[in-house]
Amino acid sequence: LALKRMSVRKDYRGLGIATALGRTALAFARQRGCRAVVLNTLMLQHEARALYERLGFRRHRHYVLPTTYGRLANCTITTYRYDLAGTP
Repeated sequence: LALKRMSVRKDYRGLGIATALGRTALAFARQRGCRAVVLNTLMLQHEARALYERLGFRRHRHYVLPTTYGRLANCTITTYRYDLAGTP
C-alpha cells in the first residue's frame, strides 16, 4: 500500500483535519494487515514532522538526499515509522 502527498489547504489548517486523516490512514493500514507505516519528509516540513510525532511515528532514519543537488543543498530526508503490530 502507498499513500503519497497528504496535505490540507492552508486556510483549513489547525482544525484537526490532518490528524484525522493520519489516524484514518493508520487504521486503514492496520485493517489491511500491514505491520508498519513508513514515510519520508523533508527537513523543511516542520508542521508535518510535528504531526507525525504527535500521531506516534518515531524517527527511523535521517539522511542527505543521494543526488548531486541533495549533497550540495544538504537536502535532508527523515524517515518515520509507525509500528502497527500489537496495536488495537
